[in-house]
Amino acid sequence: MKLRHTEKQAKIQIAVFLVATVLFAGLSVFGLVSNSNGAKERYDALIAVDQAGGDVQEALDELRMYIFAHMNTQIGSDLGINPPIQLRGTFERLVAEEQAKADAANSATDAYADAQEYCERTQPQGFSGSNRLDCIEGYLDEQAIPQIQPEPVEDDLYKFDFAPPVWSADLAGISMVLAGLSFIALLIQVWIYRRKKHLVQSGH
Repeated sequence: MKLRHTEKQAKIQIAVFLVATVLFAGLSVFGLVSNSNGAKERYDALIAVDQAGGDVQEALDELRMYIFAHMNTQIGSDLGINPPIQLRGTFERLVAEEQAKADAANSATDAYADAQEYCERTQPQGFSGSNRLDCIEGYLDEQAIPQIQPEPVEDDLYKFDFAPPVWSADLAGISMVLAGLSFIALLIQVWIYRRKKHLVQSGH
């Protein structure tokens, strides 16, 4: 009789650990999806700020800290580019800045001033827009005077990639651990149940 009572308790414990395992597994999946969506939201916000010319560094830091603190937040799995975080607006602004520096340096040279004077003198009617640039570049080429070229923009100024942790102490991570522990306890209870059932059937 006592063994039958123990068998009944084992069934109850199996049911409890089964429910706990399913519950914690569901919470871990919910947490993983939430983490992924949170990273995507911060990525989209970063791209929007970059395109608008806003404070990219603040948005970038927020995305980086979120990814480093949450599992399942990898950016780029479906973007098809590497590294996955590329700030086009920042890149274009940096390129324009370097071009402006080169243009300013070229304008400051005597050779450039000579080219301007030559083109104004030889093409008084067509000295505007692309005609002016073509004339100046042609004069400098003829005189074998190299123009200062803009510095190339380094990749690390607008390309980024952040790796999330394998495990994090958030809803997803803690639920995953609890689901694992509950599953182990479930297996133990199943073994105890089968053992007790065998003893009952054998008449011990």
